[in-house]
Amino acid sequence: MDWLLPVIVVIATVAFMEWVAWASHKYIMHGWGWGWHKSHHEETHGPFEMNDLYAVVFAIFAIGLFLAGEYLWRPATWLGIGVTLYGVLYFVAHDGLVHKRWPFNYIPRKGYAKRLYQAHRLHHAVEGKEGCVSFGFIYAKPVKALVKELDQNKRTDPEVVRDVQDGR
Repeated sequence: MDWLLPVIVVIATVAFMEWVAWASHKYIMHGWGWGWHKSHHEETHGPFEMNDLYAVVFAIFAIGLFLAGEYLWRPATWLGIGVTLYGVLYFVAHDGLVHKRWPFNYIPRKGYAKRLYQAHRLHHAVEGKEGCVSFGFIYAKPVKALVKELDQNKRTDPEVVRDVQDGR
């Protein structure tokens, strides 16, 4: 049972990181940090974009937790594992599934993966940084709720909303 507390801490950290990522995305990336994040909302040429610097920042944070766990406070290692695991989930769900930064192309046709994919498409249905919806990366509200929220913002690209509503 010595493993139970570390597992709980890792899982709780992954869940907490979704909130951290949501808040960072909404208030930093779509706020004062738009300079880096803007590249993510524009056509990208090449394998990297300025927005990838945010992944570097989170990686440095995780490395710091591993170092703290090694030299200062052992449970910080569990936090570092949770942050790193969240980064892997982000890479798979966001960079791979949604933005297809992998060498293969998969569009989910059902279930939660489809909802996640559609929610992030709706996030990009707005030009610029204002009026966006769905700032999380692992959790996504139901698509109907996001479409309603976008409609209230009145800043959407109707073609993207129509595609999502049609299941694309």
